[in-house]
Amino acid sequence: MKLKIFTLALGLLAVHYSAQAKDTLAEKMMIYQLPNGGWGKQLVDKSVVNYTLPVDKALLKKIKSTGDDHATIDNNATSREINALIKAYSATKNPEYVQAAERGIRYLILMQYDNGGFPQYYPNTGLYRKQITYNDNAMINALTVLYNVAEAKGDFSAVSSSLKEKSKTAVQKGIECILKTQVLQKGIPSIWADQYNEITLQPDKARAFEPVSLATGESVGIVRFLMLQPVTPEIEKSIKAAIQWFRKNKIEGYSYNVTKQNGKTVRVLAEDKNAVIWARFYDIHSNKPLFGDRDGSIKYNYNDVSEERRNGYSWFGDFAEKLLAKEYPKWLEKNKVSE
Repeated sequence: MKLKIFTLALGLLAVHYSAQAKDTLAEKMMIYQLPNGGWGKQLVDKSVVNYTLPVDKALLKKIKSTGDDHATIDNNATSREINALIKAYSATKNPEYVQAAERGIRYLILMQYDNGGFPQYYPNTGLYRKQITYNDNAMINALTVLYNVAEAKGDFSAVSSSLKEKSKTAVQKGIECILKTQVLQKGIPSIWADQYNEITLQPDKARAFEPVSLATGESVGIVRFLMLQPVTPEIEKSIKAAIQWFRKNKIEGYSYNVTKQNGKTVRVLAEDKNAVIWARFYDIHSNKPLFGDRDGSIKYNYNDVSEERRNGYSWFGDFAEKLLAKEYPKWLEKNKVSE
C-alpha cells in the first residue's frame, strides 16, 4: 500500500513539474524554428515574425510553409531565440528548450564561412544576403552567442561540451576575420564597413542607401566584442586604432533629434554646443560623412538626401560616446594596457 501511495505521489509530482516547466515564449519559438535550426525574421508571406501573436491554424500554416531560405541572423533573428531558449531552460529545466537552442547553435556554426565571416542569410545567397554582414550587428550577435557557449557563460553552461569546443573554434575564426576586415587607410587601421564580399573580404554595398562606407555603430559593437577577448598584440592594435579613429572623426556641436510631427517621424540635425555625435556612414578614403539615397546616389550633405530617406533612416548617433568615456578606459585598466 505504501509503495502504491509513494508511486502515486511521484506521478502527481511529475505532472505538476511538467505543468510548471513550460515557457510560453520558448514554446512559440520552437514552433517558429526552421528545419535547419535557424529562425527567420519574416514568414513566407513576408509578414514580420511576432511572438506576441497567438498561434492559430492560419498562422501555424504560414509558419510551417516558411522554408530554410528564410533563416537569417539579420534583425537579431536566431541569436535572439537562442538566448531566450537558454534563459527559459535555466528557469524551467525543460530539456526541449536547451535542445532547440543547440540546434540554433549548430546552425550558426554551419553558416560560418571558412574565412570566419557570417553571411546575413544561409542558405539563401540572393542579392546581398551572402555578404559577410556586420550591419545591424548581425555577425557580432552570432559570435557573441558562440562566445557565451565556448566560455560556458551563465546559463550557457547547459550546452553540450562538443558544441562548446566547436564554438571556441568558430569564435577564433570570427576574430581572425574581424582583424582582416578592419579597413586600412594608407596602411593605418580605421574601423569597419557594414558588409564585405565573402570571397575578397573587400567592403561592399548592400541596399541602395547603404553604400560602401565605414560604419560607426557596427564598429562600436565590434570593438566591444574584441574587448571581451584575451589581449593579443593584434587585438590590442585593432582596438586602439579604432578608438583613435572615433576620437578623430567625432562631430562636435551638433545633436540629432528624432520627433513625431503629425504622426510622422522627423529627424533633424541641429546645432548643440554641448553635444557630440558621429555620422552613420563615412567615406572609406576621406572620412567624410556620407549618405545614401533610394536611387543609389551618394550625398555628402545631409540636407541633400531625399525627405523619405532623411526621415526614414537613422543617419547620426552618439554611437561611440560610452565606449570612449567609460568602456575603453576600463578595458585599459583591467588588462593593464597602456594608452
